[in-house]
Amino acid sequence: MNLGPPQAHKGRGAASNPEGRFESISHQAEDDGWHSELLEERPRPQTQVTEECARSVITRNDSPDIHFTQALNPYRGCEHGCIYCFARPSHSYLNLSPGLDFETKLRAKSNLAEVLRLELGKPGYRVSPINIGSNTDPYQPVERRWRLTRAALEVLAESHHPCTIVTKNALVERDLDILAPMARERLVQVFVSVNSLDNQLAAKLEPRASAPHRRIKAIRTLTEAGVPVGVLVAPIIPALNDHDMEAVLEQAAEAGARCAGYTTLRLPYELKALFREWLALHAPQRAAHVMSLVQQMHGGRDYDSDFTTRMRGQGVFADLLKRRFEVTCRRHGFGRARELRLDDSRFVPPRQNSPQGELF
Repeated sequence: MNLGPPQAHKGRGAASNPEGRFESISHQAEDDGWHSELLEERPRPQTQVTEECARSVITRNDSPDIHFTQALNPYRGCEHGCIYCFARPSHSYLNLSPGLDFETKLRAKSNLAEVLRLELGKPGYRVSPINIGSNTDPYQPVERRWRLTRAALEVLAESHHPCTIVTKNALVERDLDILAPMARERLVQVFVSVNSLDNQLAAKLEPRASAPHRRIKAIRTLTEAGVPVGVLVAPIIPALNDHDMEAVLEQAAEAGARCAGYTTLRLPYELKALFREWLALHAPQRAAHVMSLVQQMHGGRDYDSDFTTRMRGQGVFADLLKRRFEVTCRRHGFGRARELRLDDSRFVPPRQNSPQGELF
């Protein structure tokens, strides 16, 4: 007997753990009548962090719709558990599931600072702002203990290297002692992602991220410390959180955000099935309407990977979102999300760690 549909887990975004697209074997739980406890409530999945020794930590990007060429991600997987996260399918490369595994079986690059120091010190290295958090959030809850993002910032600050940060966690305030001096030298810009002001919706969409009002407060705290901040209304999910766009931009502007950007929902690879599963559990009455609008924005499909449209979509609804965003940005005096020019002229290659210490 099939054990029935997946069930929601408190504090987790995904409800199941489907095999990744590279797996050749699939598993399905069945009850043969001997183990009735299988029908009882399943235990909550716990977070497990495994150390990973990275050979390189700076990744390069040449996608025409992404406005940075270098990125750094301290972690694989993300405990925030955002069900819409486009990075979920990347867990398949580790032979792990894009579902619950993505938010519970994490990899921490424990030698991040050492490898970053080596890469920045290579003779042929060319300076360009490094984006921290392009794939998974650098300030997800496990950062409190592992402090890998802070270690990377210490290396970047030492070498006067420019960077941008994308996060939806107020933990970023912890590193103001590094970020504020970097900001004075035009070496850093922080983007805080806020896609709704509805705490109940956020608790289901992004269960372990900071609450929306807490992220707005983080924008204010960073701004008061002199750190330039932008707000990202991302992703916008039609018929689910799109009605909050104007309110998010208004509150972010009042908190001191200087620029804004937005993206629409992207559903690559296994994420399509995971998001549909989430809708069936948490928004069954509007599930069909949400997916209908998503498909209208992607040429009749759940997702279109074309670089020219994948971030914003196309069609009538996408055009309406764009118009609403532009009108609201003009009202609050927002610039484009990539408007701030960071200073890459101060870079000094970091000194390599030496057993003799700093003698000279």
